Amino acid sequence: MPSIHIMYASTSGHTEYVVDTLIKFLNERAPQITVERQHVELAKPEDLLHGDLVILGSGTWNFGGVEGQLNEYMHRYLFEQSQGIDLTGKQLAFISLGDDRYYYTTRCTEKFMRFLKESHAKMALIPLIVVNEPYGQEERVMKWAEKLISAMQNNKAPTHAF
Repeated sequence: MPSIHIMYASTSGHTEYVVDTLIKFLNERAPQITVERQHVELAKPEDLLHGDLVILGSGTWNFGGVEGQLNEYMHRYLFEQSQGIDLTGKQLAFISLGDDRYYYTTRCTEKFMRFLKESHAKMALIPLIVVNEPYGQEERVMKWAEKLISAMQNNKAPTHAF
């Protein structure tokens, strides 16, 4: 059975809402896919090896006095705790949230791509990007989930790795 391991950081609850929406949809539409979720604050580097696919989710924050960063917990997990982990061939996908009131609306996506490249992982599909409040954007999450299901069922290799 294919499996997905979702790791996310959610300080305001928005990322968690998107993850909950995604999981509910996956459980209804693709019950053959096992889905696990994990708060990144509780994760160990080896948790990135769980599942056939790992989804990382974070909002864009002002962390360390600089706008456009990952959530502090996600940043520390990826770039400190998991520094140097080799995920060669591992399929990753990303959920990025942001607010259009800020110049670097969803720049956390760029940080995820940096991690993808440094860890030698492969991108499973384009990131799910949610701008502003996620409430009322469930359709966007479900459309992305359909692509995710299709990619997992077809075991499609990404067209490129970063």
